[in-house]
Amino acid sequence: MKILLTGAEGFTGRVFAERALAAGHTISALQCDLTNREAMLKEVLEIAPEAVVHLAAISFVGHANDAAFYAVNVVGTTNLLDALVQLPSRPGRVLLASSANIYGNAAQSPIAESQPPAPVNHYGMSKLAMEYMATTYSDRLNLVITRPFNYTGPGQDVNFLIPKLAMHFAARAPSIELGNLDVEREFNDVQMVCDAYLLLLAHGKPGEAYNICSGRPHALRQIIETFARLTLHSPRIGVNPAFVRANEVHRLCGDPSKLQRLLAKPGARLKEPDLEETLSRMLLAAEAAATDSIS
Repeated sequence: MKILLTGAEGFTGRVFAERALAAGHTISALQCDLTNREAMLKEVLEIAPEAVVHLAAISFVGHANDAAFYAVNVVGTTNLLDALVQLPSRPGRVLLASSANIYGNAAQSPIAESQPPAPVNHYGMSKLAMEYMATTYSDRLNLVITRPFNYTGPGQDVNFLIPKLAMHFAARAPSIELGNLDVEREFNDVQMVCDAYLLLLAHGKPGEAYNICSGRPHALRQIIETFARLTLHSPRIGVNPAFVRANEVHRLCGDPSKLQRLLAKPGARLKEPDLEETLSRMLLAAEAAATDSIS
């Protein structure tokens, strides 16, 4: 299957492309800027994909330009969908990556897809707006929306929490400054998320949204303790008020039941790497990067 992939050079895109190629698919990476409507139409018509996986987005919650969330995540996605409906032969499946951030600080946990959205930051709000906008194309495109909960892995930007910790522990830093230490997240593995995307390309129901999650949250303090045990290093942990977000989502844990029920019918199953396995791979990558920077 020829898959048009947006965000192919990003953290998730690189892993997805690798796993899709291993599964026998062909990847065509979108080269144009999402906000360039004319270039988008030209490139999409040239590629004529059989399926689309839309991962390109501004995903760092602390991004400095709030307007950019909407320009890229909403308007950029609109440009993509506008181009797809103009294809002589439209793709059989279009997967749009949204985010669990649309749920905000939900009182109920684990969070199911039926939970009313209540985003508390511009990233979550832009992803929710993207979902609502995309529904206007559901009569013309076979759309599946994914809502991944927090995930990580080697290659993720050090602006994100777990890669930052891996870098500091790999370097045996004497101290680390963090924000809110009391948050809880799932911290799933990017490989699992990408495998879920591939399975949803094959089995997802049109017009449905699916949580991509394990349902197993981890406190940030537990992550720190695991890194300390793996490295036999215990840095001083400080809280920097500048890193504490005013609209922090304190606990984000998903209910994977809907996805599990869908995959059970064809007998498919997601492999979920153990958290310690993921953190160990990230430490090795951080140590290798530190060695490369010295040599």
